[in-house]
Amino acid sequence: MHVETGPHLLATEADTEALARAFAAELGRGDTLLLEGDVGAGKSAFSRALIRARLGRNEDVPSPTFTLVQTYNDHDVEIWHCDLYRLSSPEEALELGLDEAFVSAICLIEWPDRLDWLSPPSALTLRFEAWQDEHRVSFRGPAAWAERLDRVLAHA
Repeated sequence: MHVETGPHLLATEADTEALARAFAAELGRGDTLLLEGDVGAGKSAFSRALIRARLGRNEDVPSPTFTLVQTYNDHDVEIWHCDLYRLSSPEEALELGLDEAFVSAICLIEWPDRLDWLSPPSALTLRFEAWQDEHRVSFRGPAAWAERLDRVLAHA
């Protein structure tokens, strides 16, 4: 059993930030968001807004395109923002320590297709799309996300 919803319109950057803030309030240790979509679809903007909302400050949140992983300390839990575009196998993700982070941190994973079999079964997938002058996002994941996703969408 799983949950699937969308697409939801993100007409402005403020809409993306509101969605990110709503997710930030729901996430905890061991939660993973898999962020799919083409370049420019809104994955990094969403991640940046979510991290800033969790930290409660206007933190500099660079894209992890070249570093692969950026981590942030949110007092009680680490946040891992990962861009896996340059990985060629799931084994390289293991070398980064992602398997441990999936248990102990909040993980935001751009280009999650690079994880293949390493992708956590409990993760929620957000599929971002650029559409005309707007963006859209759809959600897919295990049924355990249904109630939490309802709360997120009610507050976004």
